[in-house]
Amino acid sequence: MFPTEPAAVNKGFGVLLRNRGFMLLWIGQLLSQLADKIFFVLMIALLENYPPPAGLTENSMYSALMVVFTVPAILFGSAGGVFVDRFPKKLIMVGSDVVRGLLTLLIPFLPRQFLILLILTFAISSVTQFFAPAEQAVIPLLVRRENLMAANALFSSTMMGALIVGFAIGEPSLSWAKHSLGPEYGQELVVAVLYLSSAGMMQPINFKDNRTIGDQEVAIHPWADFKQGLRYLKRNRLVLNAMLQLVTLYCVFAALVVLAIQLAAEFGLKEKQFGFFLAAAGVGMVIGAAILGHWGDKFHHKPLPLIGFLMMAVVLGTFTFVHKLSLALVLCAVLGIGAALIGVPMQTLIQQQTPPSMLGKVFGFQNHAINIALSAPLAITGPITDALGLRTVLVAMSVIVAVIGVWAWQNTRKVLQDVI
Repeated sequence: MFPTEPAAVNKGFGVLLRNRGFMLLWIGQLLSQLADKIFFVLMIALLENYPPPAGLTENSMYSALMVVFTVPAILFGSAGGVFVDRFPKKLIMVGSDVVRGLLTLLIPFLPRQFLILLILTFAISSVTQFFAPAEQAVIPLLVRRENLMAANALFSSTMMGALIVGFAIGEPSLSWAKHSLGPEYGQELVVAVLYLSSAGMMQPINFKDNRTIGDQEVAIHPWADFKQGLRYLKRNRLVLNAMLQLVTLYCVFAALVVLAIQLAAEFGLKEKQFGFFLAAAGVGMVIGAAILGHWGDKFHHKPLPLIGFLMMAVVLGTFTFVHKLSLALVLCAVLGIGAALIGVPMQTLIQQQTPPSMLGKVFGFQNHAINIALSAPLAITGPITDALGLRTVLVAMSVIVAVIGVWAWQNTRKVLQDVI
């Protein structure tokens, strides 16, 4: 068996479909993910109703809103994980959805001032940082170890599906709500109903959670808990290596978001149609996750993350020689499949190797690291592409991804040999 692959045998989706608690969590996750995406579309749509403050243009308002939406992920990513380990996870998930739903409902009743919209956006995005690690930490409590691969595959595919569908139906859904439910509160009501429906769906879930509000360990010591999580990662190099591979994966996708805009122009599309490439990659991730979820046991002895990195590297290098849009979209789908071969096994490995008392800290730190890592590619990919050219950047990314894949595979093998 190759060491980059989790040791548990995958049992497919059939067992999960009979797991009532997991299915409620899955549906709740889907609703919450859709709400997050449509909420972002809502914030952009609402800007036309807010007069720009002195000295700010419309483009500056868009930028300010995006910054406020993303900053909480950098500030509170690890803090969310600390709370997850101290309080009941269901309380955090259900409470987060309820708070976000109620805050969204407040928007029509507050003064139409841009600063107030920024504060509400910051608050809702901050609450999301507590929901995400709790959701990831709950999966091992609801699913047997041998079914974690299928569970993560299902979550990964629906997460990407929600990303594609959420942004696709966001504007039509909000337009329908505005005309059918009223321009005053119709759009906000749609998003709030999704959040509250997610909370209602997860409320009946029962699972063994070793944290209750009456525990003595509820006292929060953020810095001490953060250092405890770092010490755990330093000791468990297998988990750290898996996390580094996930961070690398998200960095590549962040760079592709920027490059997709220029790729659209290369293939004769409008710049705003760059989403076609991202949607194709998302479809590939859904396909890859579905394959792993249902037939993952047949690939148990294969170095799936290494194969995934090499697939992505080949696609990035091949892009420079492709001129047909249809072939480019197929390549994006292949890239998505490669991403699934990295993301699903590595997320499963982290869940298998992390004790329940550390799940929140580890996943909080993981979300924190990913969100910080996303910032650099988004900031530097555009200027580097302008300076060196699209083809040079794609070839360079291809080489870097291949080298990282081989390094991660060899490093993980070495770690396991040291443990054994």
